[in-house]
Amino acid sequence: MPSVRAERVTKIYQQDSVAVEALKDVDLEIAEGEFLALVGPSGSGKSTLLNLIGGLDRPTAGRLWVAGEELGQLSRRALAELRLKRIGFVFQEYNLIPVLSAIENVEYVMLLQGVPDAERRERALAILNEVGLEGLEDRRPGELSGGQQQRVAVARAIVAAPALVLADEPTANLDSATGAALMDLMRRLNEEKRVTFVFSTHDPMVMERARRLVRLKDGKIAS
Repeated sequence: MPSVRAERVTKIYQQDSVAVEALKDVDLEIAEGEFLALVGPSGSGKSTLLNLIGGLDRPTAGRLWVAGEELGQLSRRALAELRLKRIGFVFQEYNLIPVLSAIENVEYVMLLQGVPDAERRERALAILNEVGLEGLEDRRPGELSGGQQQRVAVARAIVAAPALVLADEPTANLDSATGAALMDLMRRLNEEKRVTFVFSTHDPMVMERARRLVRLKDGKIAS
């Protein structure tokens, strides 16, 4: 079963009185365990498609399946539950909670899932060590570098063992060496844990490390 399947997915945004077609009739299958990048110029539909796959927005037309669930058939509550349990997100701006420490940020998803305190702490410590942040567990985001904050975001995304991790321009705010190290880390986690990773990017370094590129142009998959 594919991790993601899109069937004639279209997304139209209304800007004032103008209809803007961000995606048009997109068909796509992403297999379990893929390490895939959505690439294309700004405005090509990369982030729109990523948001639809993540259930953060709904398509105007078409059907979309994630982890065996057809998103259009899910209630808002069921969609939120799917995001919580099956999908990890890594955002360009990190989206860490500034008043929480690194380990508290990583624990947050598990807290929402009802994981017991001791297990939550143990798993968060283990994943922070795995992403190279041992000894920095108690620092707040403002006390960490950009690369360290993005590693916390990656740890938070994967600690609950999601089926799918979505990363929107994950290297955009990082220098090239830090970005490369982060991508190598995510590729290792993909290989070891078989988590499906889908990126949106126009960073050549990310494209080089992806195992498959899906090119978008003007809201369509380019041949």
